[in-house]
This record gives sequence, structure tokens and C-alpha cells, in this order.
Amino acid sequence: MHNKIEEDQRPALKCQSMYKASQRWVSSFRFMEDELKFIERLLHSYVFEPNTPNLFERLQDYLVRIEAIKEEKGDLFQRIIEHEHALSGLLESKDQPGIVSYSEIHHHLELDFNKFLDRYWLLKSEIFNYAGAILKKRKP
Repeated sequence: MHNKIEEDQRPALKCQSMYKASQRWVSSFRFMEDELKFIERLLHSYVFEPNTPNLFERLQDYLVRIEAIKEEKGDLFQRIIEHEHALSGLLESKDQPGIVSYSEIHHHLELDFNKFLDRYWLLKSEIFNYAGAILKKRKP
């Protein structure tokens, strides 16, 4: 009898775990929005050495790439929100039909989220390394 209870709880625990993961992804996206606003303000500011070769072109390239990241983030964010809502409904129901299909969707979302995060971090790192090297020096 004890094993039967544990087996019955397994889908609910898996569903809760997926729901919490999707909440973490949403939270990461919300934090990322603030970072992207900061990066865009930085790139539009006048804190860079003006005599840097190809400065304008480089900043424009970063801004274009940020727009692409924001668009990709928006699409993925929407998919995650829909998944989170579906999991929420699943958690509220007594039986957990379709948990396997939700697990598969969750797995694909997790892969997509991690790939996106890698691309985002790479761009952010590239921008910060470049910007840090050409910031105007304050004169005492």
C-alpha cells in the first residue's frame, strides 16, 4: 500500500518540479529585461572614447543583435508562460493526464531556454568587454 501512494504522488511531484522550473525561467527573463534596458542605455550613451575605430558600426551591430535577442526572448517567454499556465491547471486537477506530453514539452523548452541563455550571455559578455575597454577615462 505504501508503494501505491508513492507511485500516485510521482506525477504530481514531477508536475510541481516542472512548474517551479518554469517560474525560475520567467524570473530570469524579467531580470534580463532590466539588464537589456541598461545595456541599451549604455550603448546609446556618450561614455565611449570618440576616436575609437569603427565605434559607430560596432555599437550599431550590438543594438541590432540586442533587438534580435529581445525578439527571440519574447517568443520563448510566451511559450514558457503558456506552459506554466498549463502546468498550473494540471496541478489543480486531481488526476494528471498527459503528464508525459507536458514532460516532453518541458524538456524542449528547457533546451531552448538554455541555448537562448548561452547566446544572451555571450552577447552580453562581448558588449561588456568591448565597452569596458573603450570607456572614457575620468580625469582627476
